[in-house]
Amino acid sequence: MPPRLSALDASFLYLEQATTPMHVGGVAIFRRPKNGLDYDRLVELVEQRISLVPRYRQKVRHVPGNLARPVWIDDTEFDVAYHVRRSALPRPGSDAQLTELVARLMSRPLDHTRPLWEMYLVEGLVKGRIAVVTKTHQAMVDGISAIDISQVILDVSPDPRPATEEVWMPRPEPSDGQLIAEAIGDAVARPSEIADNVRAATGDALATVDKVVGMAGKFLTMARTATRPTPRTPLNVNISTQRRFAMARTELESYRRIRAAHGCSVNDVVLSVVAGALRNWLLSRGEPVTSSASVRAMVPLSVRGEADVPSSAASGSLGNRVSSYLVDLPVGEPSPVVRLHHVTHAMREHTSNGRNVGADTLVRIGGFAPPTLHALGARAASGISKRFFNLVVTNVPGPQFPLYAAGARMLEMFPVVPLAKGQALAIGLTSYDGGVYYGFNGDRDAMPDVDVLAGLVDESLDELLASSR
Repeated sequence: MPPRLSALDASFLYLEQATTPMHVGGVAIFRRPKNGLDYDRLVELVEQRISLVPRYRQKVRHVPGNLARPVWIDDTEFDVAYHVRRSALPRPGSDAQLTELVARLMSRPLDHTRPLWEMYLVEGLVKGRIAVVTKTHQAMVDGISAIDISQVILDVSPDPRPATEEVWMPRPEPSDGQLIAEAIGDAVARPSEIADNVRAATGDALATVDKVVGMAGKFLTMARTATRPTPRTPLNVNISTQRRFAMARTELESYRRIRAAHGCSVNDVVLSVVAGALRNWLLSRGEPVTSSASVRAMVPLSVRGEADVPSSAASGSLGNRVSSYLVDLPVGEPSPVVRLHHVTHAMREHTSNGRNVGADTLVRIGGFAPPTLHALGARAASGISKRFFNLVVTNVPGPQFPLYAAGARMLEMFPVVPLAKGQALAIGLTSYDGGVYYGFNGDRDAMPDVDVLAGLVDESLDELLASSR
């Protein structure tokens, strides 16, 4: 019988609503060579390498009567051209036009009758560049060992690695009777299975997430922070079905200089930069910002125990181990240095057990892809009450060397973290080849000025740099 979705994976199907599509996205910008990446070549590349991600040729099949969790079945009518699509920007092909297109693509839910992913080749960017935009449902992300479709098309050199020939023969789709018989067998072995699935599928999906994720234990270290009231900000409102997207580009060396000057981590610097940008954004809106004002961020980080460390970087993966920390960002503090010290102290309290996985470890581990960890962070956020935090900030280290797709060099990569219910903004950032790239995903109605917030990142970073000279 086909593999069954885990309780956590299934919960993201049940949680999905028109205002909260449960897919994670990415925007990769490439320099196109003279005889390089075009639509036909991208389709060919995906066809050659999709065998590395077999889940991407499978779709979800629900069990009649919700007697058991859905199963993954081969899509017998799989059409790669449906999933890999083509778009283009009108002249001049500006960043503003690209972010508007990304926002519209991310606003649309994925088709649940087909494999839960899409990829878009976007042509017409200024300076002859192209973009590849991806969407992957969170139900497909079952741990850091999972590989994202956007990873398998990339190579470490302009010369693509040799393609392997493969004849794919989809397995026949099971009948309703077979699915019911298998569900009854599972129920005999585990009597609570039917009740759990009926409850989740009929609207109690959040309870399923809480039960599986273990809010108060395995994935959250929030005891002291969560007992304090969540700050009131414009970021927690009822959201619409539409999104806005904005990008910010910075240099990794700037963060390293600040880290060296103040004895903190790069992640501390990132959160301080976000805090400074949020402060100036709130002031630009005329919001009251007192000296004690704060914005609570949920910050997912990969964690491990002693037994989780692989004997060699290529021999293991981290699995689905993500701990989510609640950090009060001191937006009321006018001094950038004091803001940094506040953040550093808060993060050290959370991470003093030494179980966090460092950036160097992450980028060495075989199978690691930045989109996967952003997805795991979003999964953690989806299972937590919006009463606990104001926004999500995911910071994922990527490789510090260039990557290529069909000979086209990837210049930048921007994550798109989905919004949880009642969350008007999510921030994702990825470091890659000397740069740090921010993606701001906001609700279209609540965040009409998301581009203003993105533009304030440079100003906040410059403030910290000035203190490090």
